[in-house]
Amino acid sequence: MKFIAIIPARYASTRFPAKPLAMLGGKPVIRRVYEQVAGVLDDAVVATDDERIYDAVLAFGGRAEMTSPDHKSGTDRCWEAYLKQGRKYDAVVNVQGDEPFIRASQLEAVKRCFDDPATDIATLVKPFAEADGLAALENPNSPKVVLDAQSRAIYFSRSVIPYLRGVDRSEWLARHTFYKHIGLYAFRTEVLRAVTALPQSPLEKAESLEQLRWLENGYRIGVGVTDVETIGIDTPGDLEKAEAFLLHHPEFKK
Repeated sequence: MKFIAIIPARYASTRFPAKPLAMLGGKPVIRRVYEQVAGVLDDAVVATDDERIYDAVLAFGGRAEMTSPDHKSGTDRCWEAYLKQGRKYDAVVNVQGDEPFIRASQLEAVKRCFDDPATDIATLVKPFAEADGLAALENPNSPKVVLDAQSRAIYFSRSVIPYLRGVDRSEWLARHTFYKHIGLYAFRTEVLRAVTALPQSPLEKAESLEQLRWLENGYRIGVGVTDVETIGIDTPGDLEKAEAFLLHHPEFKK
């Protein structure tokens, strides 16, 4: 299979405007994301709605596409960028433009999901550790996932799933493996085309999780498991944490 990474990157952000161009260890965040994926997948391109990001990507030798400012999701932006490629790929990997520490092992885990021909979409999870604590498990901004025996997603929720009946909540992390969703997605190309045409679904609206639209419409989501934590940059405070992380992880300093 041939894989292309498409990296949606918007300039406007309520919590951190211009974050793709914020400097991290001497490089723009968007460059760090691009360089992490370009050597692992067959191709990579940034999909943006802002000429400043477009110009910055070309300046470091990357590939970029200008896309509409009216898209309601990164998935829609990915499809527009894919249509501009002029060549075919078997799968599109949607890599968030604010994930500068995404690792090759995580991308490979998602790719392996397509070894199963029944997989339509693939994503990534990380088991919660007991040391993470109950507050991390209960954080609604950290969606949880339950899997079936074939490592496919059954459901995603901002609530803690599953509920452990008859077990004190303080013991939940010790008694069960809960999975945290990491927002990396890959789509068979024909599936990406189809899901961008779907209307919002009731469960998606209830939980504000786009992936529930795909589940409700019968798409099978394969799940790769990673033990590596990612550091997304949503706020200036996150950028400070990323700088500190960089100091202790020389493999990302290049």
